[in-house]
Amino acid sequence: MSLSRHDPDAVNALAEAVARGADALRIPNGVPIVLAISGGPDSTALLHGAAHLAPSRGWRLTVAHLDHALRTESAEDAAAVGRSAGGLRLPFATHRVDVAALARAEHRSMEDAGRQARYRFLEEVAAELGSDALIATAHTADDAAETILLRLARGSGLRGLRGIPARRGRVVRPLLGERRSALRGALDAAGIAFSTDPTNDDPAHASRNRVRAEVLPALERLNPSAVEALIRFGRLAADDDDLLDGLAIAELARRRDADDGTLDWHNPPSRALGRRVLRTAIGEPTPAAERIEALLDAAEGPRGGLTIELGGGRGASVVGRRIRLS
Repeated sequence: MSLSRHDPDAVNALAEAVARGADALRIPNGVPIVLAISGGPDSTALLHGAAHLAPSRGWRLTVAHLDHALRTESAEDAAAVGRSAGGLRLPFATHRVDVAALARAEHRSMEDAGRQARYRFLEEVAAELGSDALIATAHTADDAAETILLRLARGSGLRGLRGIPARRGRVVRPLLGERRSALRGALDAAGIAFSTDPTNDDPAHASRNRVRAEVLPALERLNPSAVEALIRFGRLAADDDDLLDGLAIAELARRRDADDGTLDWHNPPSRALGRRVLRTAIGEPTPAAERIEALLDAAEGPRGGLTIELGGGRGASVVGRRIRLS
């Protein structure tokens, strides 16, 4: 599609939304940016907003689309994104991955396998454009609120309640402060077509779709500013999480023996701090919460000589109120 066929005011609204996020993220002028475009409304808003803004910012845009091969129409979705990129005279990169097979091979959920495959692909495209290349995704304020609710329902701690970060590494999310309804309204006013989001009918996203269709609207009936309130909660959780991480790093340094690396658990810290000390000491991937609790119970209990499996070939032994990680 050509931008000249669209209502300039509506297209400008999309560009202004991208500009607000780009300015908040301090995205510099002149950098290469890979746009992660599924063809759904949110990513279509990102595509047209960024394309309209790019000449004034000197951005070098590349449109990237990963075909997850989960639907018979997925190849046509990829072709449609390619046509949109061509209409905007932007380079287009696409790749097809059998996400269902990947999920089985890597023992992941379908949603997690798709996300991992998508970011691997985007990183590969960005790497070809240089070390300063960024990856822009179309996550919105609604996505952030939904993520917080899902993690809250699953019993997440503070780390999970941070929501979706505006930036992580080279990945930036310039639409994270925008409401989905406003973006779709601008697309409709501009006459810009988009595909129906395939995740709406994807069983792998059933929980998120229920939050989107039922839970969040119910909360907004209680409080029309529920999305903003949830995002504010996520920011506060992030601040508290960062503070506790700093305390845990200092406590770990105090308790770790410089000679043998064991952790002195005499006079144990509070449980909240102890969990973080152990997670920091163990590193990624973080063990399941019940394993951390079992290790704390062993370290604080009357018995010694206990060994706790931490997953991923890792373990911890407790002898005489000292913890040894292996």
